[in-house]
Amino acid sequence: QVQLVEFGGGLVQPGGSLRLSCAASGSILSIVTMGWYRQAPGEQRELVATITSSGSTNYLDSVKGRFTISSDNAKNTVYLQMNSLKPEDTAVYYCYVLSLRDDYWGQGTQVTVSS
Repeated sequence: QVQLVEFGGGLVQPGGSLRLSCAASGSILSIVTMGWYRQAPGEQRELVATITSSGSTNYLDSVKGRFTISSDNAKNTVYLQMNSLKPEDTAVYYCYVLSLRDDYWGQGTQVTVSS
């Protein structure tokens, strides 16, 4: 059984930084893409950043230059470094893994940006 476990959410002041991590355990064959989505209250879930197994990245326009996604393929782990955080970044952040067989979601971790 595959599980995605997320770490690193919390409360931070505007302009601050947080680093999210997500480790996939269990048998996952042929990961294609790993990434992060987020969902704010009353809003639809949106893609924040993705990284392919070859290292290609993609970002939501509003986080470009502030967030950096990276991965450790040997550990099936994906990271999201979030800098210069803004109140509008407040949301539940979900880890996502797409393999050739299936896709998987983490349980979500709350990120709150507030003074």
